[in-house]
Amino acid sequence: MSIPDGTPDGTAEPRERLSALWSAHAVRVQAYLWRHTDPDTAQDVLSETFLVAWRRLDDVPDPALPWLLVVARNLVRNAHRAARRRRTLDEELASLAASAPLPEAAPEALAVERDGLLRALAHLTEREREAILLVAWDGLAPPEAAAVAGCSTATFHVRLHRARRRLASLADGPADGPAGQGTDDTRSPAPSRRSA
Repeated sequence: MSIPDGTPDGTAEPRERLSALWSAHAVRVQAYLWRHTDPDTAQDVLSETFLVAWRRLDDVPDPALPWLLVVARNLVRNAHRAARRRRTLDEELASLAASAPLPEAAPEALAVERDGLLRALAHLTEREREAILLVAWDGLAPPEAAAVAGCSTATFHVRLHRARRRLASLADGPADGPAGQGTDDTRSPAPSRRSA
């Protein structure tokens, strides 16, 4: 592990302390990580654990190993949550892509448009997505779609209007940055009026 240049208080002492922590505990922290995650993630989390120790050197108690293991455990949990969110989004996109009708225009332009639309659909709530898909992809009229959705036709019309408006704003704007980078949860809060 390379120790960052500079020290919190401008002395060599913190740098020496971090080196001592690394020498004394890196192998044990890595063994803990190997039991709880894959080798690549373990290596990343090991580095992050000692980066946290560097940033919070004054908070590291003696003995340091239990504290380092708690930091490592929390970082592993964060990594697992992020991986689950990525898998869920990938599954949603794959599911939507599998059921999307194939377009007939220029392949490269349509591929970009289709990708943007699928990403926007994946960011809709379940109700919004269902309203759009029942009408646009299943070809149901609003009264039929309302029966499938289990609501009145008027409620379905409101739901469909909101879903179309939200889909348009997500498809037009950078919902999650270029090529899907950014946060996983870009959903806007529910409207203050009674939900349709």
